[in-house]
Amino acid sequence: MNDRQDPYDPYAQEQQLVGYDAYGRPVYGQVPAQPAPSAAQQYEQQYEQQQYGYQGYPQQQPQQPQQQYYPQQPSAPQYGQQEYTQAPAYGYDTQQTQQWIPQQNAPEAPAERPADRVPEPRRPGGEPGAEPGGEPEADRDYRTEMFAFIDQPDEDSEDVIDWLKFTESRTERREEARRRGRNRVVALIVVLALFVVGGLGYLWYAGKLPFIDGPGEKKTGATAAAGAQKRDMIVVHLHNTKKGGTSSVLLVDNVTTKQGATVLLPNTLSVTGQDGTPIALGKSVEEGGLGTREALDSVLGTSIGGTWRLDTPFLENLVELVGGIEVDTDTAVPADDAAKVPAVAQGQKQSLSGTMAVAYATFRGEGEPETKQMERVGKVLQAVLRKVPSDPKAAAVTVESMGQILDPALNAQTLGALLSRLGEHAKVGAYRTDVLAVKPDGTLTDDANKKVVKEVLGGSGAAAQPGAAPRVGMKDATGDEKAQIAAKAALMNGGYAFVDGGKADKTAATSQITYQDDAQRDRAIEVAKTLGLPETAVKKAENAVNAEVVVILGKDYKAS
Repeated sequence: MNDRQDPYDPYAQEQQLVGYDAYGRPVYGQVPAQPAPSAAQQYEQQYEQQQYGYQGYPQQQPQQPQQQYYPQQPSAPQYGQQEYTQAPAYGYDTQQTQQWIPQQNAPEAPAERPADRVPEPRRPGGEPGAEPGGEPEADRDYRTEMFAFIDQPDEDSEDVIDWLKFTESRTERREEARRRGRNRVVALIVVLALFVVGGLGYLWYAGKLPFIDGPGEKKTGATAAAGAQKRDMIVVHLHNTKKGGTSSVLLVDNVTTKQGATVLLPNTLSVTGQDGTPIALGKSVEEGGLGTREALDSVLGTSIGGTWRLDTPFLENLVELVGGIEVDTDTAVPADDAAKVPAVAQGQKQSLSGTMAVAYATFRGEGEPETKQMERVGKVLQAVLRKVPSDPKAAAVTVESMGQILDPALNAQTLGALLSRLGEHAKVGAYRTDVLAVKPDGTLTDDANKKVVKEVLGGSGAAAQPGAAPRVGMKDATGDEKAQIAAKAALMNGGYAFVDGGKADKTAATSQITYQDDAQRDRAIEVAKTLGLPETAVKKAENAVNAEVVVILGKDYKAS
């Protein structure tokens, strides 16, 4: 029987590996003798070797470590094809055309793991990977697509991955918790810092920090910041056209503090008439009011912006234009059937029409002081201000609708704007009403001079009308009326505006001339010379009268 080719057959001819069949099996055969190539053929072979990387048959190389692979079917022939004939062996007389394809720069097979290796089938040469005749196959040209690698999954790989994910997530959660904690601490520190800074800022503004004066610190001196505040004010003279009589008030808008006020002026207030002699305010108004505003500025040290003569019929129209008012009445006013005026009840939030408002404002009970009737005027005016439109243009239209001819110095637009601002203060409760207290002789009391004139009106010597004569106040402490008249005449003849301070509570042996502002010292010395008093009588002190320079006339004064 025929056996497979035995490499140890002494009669077998030496054969060489010439290629592989279609199933990847090695094919051996004898290489036919080739005639010596001509010079042209040698040149062509050298050119093909350089062009396609032809290296000839594999030479004997040192044996390499065994590698396991799965032979794959070679790809179709491309170029440099050569044919070999398989010699018959052991009774098999078959001939098969084989192709050998030289390669250039074949890619290396990827590294194999020991677990992926597959035992290599033995070849007839005896040892794996050896060619018949003892020649190794280390120099063979293998390609990647000729091998198939088996990836054996590890059963523990999923557990390892899950454990890594678990440990990583725990670490991330810990880091996130630490980061949140740091953010909370930083936020808390920032909030505390802002709270401390805000508290210190408030204490500084309020002037409550030791050794540091803040801008909002309240002044306690008699010459507090009243003079530095901006005020707009007008004087209102209410004329009762039916029963006669007048009532005068000052409407004050403190622009700096955003507060409003009504100052009630008694008719007994002493002012300087046009001839320079003292005259009561009520009498001055009834006589026409010429120079009354300037006289009030001289007495109070204010700067009144205009005069509003308000007759009772126009007050009635104004109340009707704003839709009526509500007043807390302190007394009941009986009805006047002849004038068709309904009665006014006593109580809180009494609704008053125009005629009722006029009746209540002009009512003065039997035996009541003048201040009671003045307070009722103030209530009616404040109630009207609460109903005045907040828009200055709308308020001006309301004033024009009254049909009253106003003072040229106080037109409807200016009056409407002032009334709208005062109405805003009255609506929010930032409004006050004060009575200017006077002595029986018509001069201001010390309390009125301090609280009303200086705090509410901001009266001072510097607040008089620009270009006006210097204001000099005088209090008589001589007890001699002739001496007072002589001193007054001397001051008026010297070009000073006289401010009557009335009589002192007690007599004084020596005269005294005071000033508050250092800029008035020279003027105080001139006043002393005018009165024939020594310069030593001049000193800096709080003025008892609202004037630039104040004279306390003592018994040492000798009328010339």
